[in-house]
Amino acid sequence: MSYSTLVNNRIRMSKSTIIFNIIGYSILSVLALLCIFPFIMLLSGSFTAEQSIAQYGYGIIPREFSTNAYDLLFKNPGEIIHAYGVTIFITAAGTFFGLFVTSMTAYVLSRQDFKYRNGFSFFFYFTTLFNGGTLTIYIFFVKYLNLKDSYLALILPLLINVFYLLIMRSFMASIPSSIIESAKIDGAGEFLIYVRLILPLSKSGLTTIGLFILLGYWNDWYNAMLYISDYKMYPLQYMLYNMLSATEAISRISSSSGIEISNMPAQSLKMAMAVIATGPVLLVYPFVQKYFVKGITIGAVKG
Repeated sequence: MSYSTLVNNRIRMSKSTIIFNIIGYSILSVLALLCIFPFIMLLSGSFTAEQSIAQYGYGIIPREFSTNAYDLLFKNPGEIIHAYGVTIFITAAGTFFGLFVTSMTAYVLSRQDFKYRNGFSFFFYFTTLFNGGTLTIYIFFVKYLNLKDSYLALILPLLINVFYLLIMRSFMASIPSSIIESAKIDGAGEFLIYVRLILPLSKSGLTTIGLFILLGYWNDWYNAMLYISDYKMYPLQYMLYNMLSATEAISRISSSSGIEISNMPAQSLKMAMAVIATGPVLLVYPFVQKYFVKGITIGAVKG
């Protein structure tokens, strides 16, 4: 093949690569805009006047700018800040201990030399098909564990998720067993192997599962409704849920009785609550994104 032919082939390949990149980046840009669009609508709706939403609906740019929803939310800013603190504490503690319990259990189940690993794996999987129900769980937590109005009641129910456990087990099973055998020869114990070898090698999987656990704790309001009656212990999500329920109730009463209550931003309040509740999570995600795809892919394929 002559030199000119090689040059022409490279030029054609470069042109085709450029065209492919242009098309690919264009499609990805459109998809990215479609993903961002709902968040823009959410933010715009939170700053739109209630009358404008009722008349024109939601839009990308507010027709009538208003901060009534945020004024209502932050009427008592100390309550919001305190609820944020409760949620951050529960999320941080629950994510830490949830990762610890999930990863340690997954490590045991991933060991080929553990005789009963299949039996225990089936035991965990069985709980995803059948459970005792909400009533029995409530009685167990309140009557026998005495966790009414306790932060443990918000942490323990979400401490371990079987789906995350199975993903983490498959991820750890992909770690070569020769590493563990070498550490044993050097005199390392099981816990030292787990802490010094397995956890560093499982960073991608831990970050991925940690993000899922974090989102579960951050968005949880149901357990607070069941176990928490002290207003000072309300997490952010449950406090916002109560505020929204009260606002909707007032709106229904005013509409049925014919009494007009001004400055009651029922619809824009929903948008503002979503902004307040999801904002911190959106700030965390970019820092774990590079581990996310790798961790979930390896954990799902290997095993």
